[in-house]
Amino acid sequence: MAQAACPASCGEIIQGWILGGEKLVSCPVAWYSHVEVTTGTPLANERPLTRAMLRQLLAHWQLPASLSSTLRIDCHSTIPVAKGMASSTADIAATAVAAARHLNQSLDEKTLAQLCVALEPTDSTLFSGLTLFDHNTAATRIPCGALPPTEILLLESPLTLTTADYHRMARQQALLDNAEILDSAWQMLQRACAQKDAALLGEAATLSAMASQTLLPKPAFTTLLNLVEQFGLYGLNVAHSGSVVGLFLDSARHDVGAVCRFLAKRELAAHWPKNYLLKMVAGGVKEG
Repeated sequence: MAQAACPASCGEIIQGWILGGEKLVSCPVAWYSHVEVTTGTPLANERPLTRAMLRQLLAHWQLPASLSSTLRIDCHSTIPVAKGMASSTADIAATAVAAARHLNQSLDEKTLAQLCVALEPTDSTLFSGLTLFDHNTAATRIPCGALPPTEILLLESPLTLTTADYHRMARQQALLDNAEILDSAWQMLQRACAQKDAALLGEAATLSAMASQTLLPKPAFTTLLNLVEQFGLYGLNVAHSGSVVGLFLDSARHDVGAVCRFLAKRELAAHWPKNYLLKMVAGGVKEG
């Protein structure tokens, strides 16, 4: 038996046309998918992508494909699905690491990323640090540096959008039109990590969120920006291919209760009926 856990993501800190192609930096938060791989009969209701990952791993390690039918995958996750929170990445990355441990095989982050991308566009939450990542090909993975200490008030919308649906959208021209803004956001994010500056991190995320409005607009976005300004928050980010929004803050400095009351009394409540105060984490799949 072996266990592993991978964090969810509150959308992306930045996503768009960066360094010659579409890339992202996920926003990992302390909300996890926990996976256990054991010897046993596969469950009838397991998540299909976890089994697909296991089959890929067996082929990668040149182990018999028949071994798949002797392995059971238990996935325990409350991460909302199809809202831009990297629920699938968390499931399949944790499955891969748990399976590697159970079968006494090696699996580095580079190989893990390549295997995940072979199944679907993948978030950079699987890396043990904020990472600029080509989520479609895994060809680019550039570490951003240290994580500024930040919390996130995650706003959950009832709206859903699958990753596949997002990638079927005509996005190329909008991505190219916003390339200069995303380059600025990328440079700012690197400075934020180098200086461990949460305000700069929030500013970079806000820039990317504003650019994303031309692709997948969030409702009441101007009101959200006004909220950030009124309460002196660090900034906001969005799920560029989903519906969640994150407010960057520090609960020791900012009045989270007052922010929640603002959300409850305004038209925002209809769009964002649920919220969760979460710690931002560096990312990476953990064993055990």
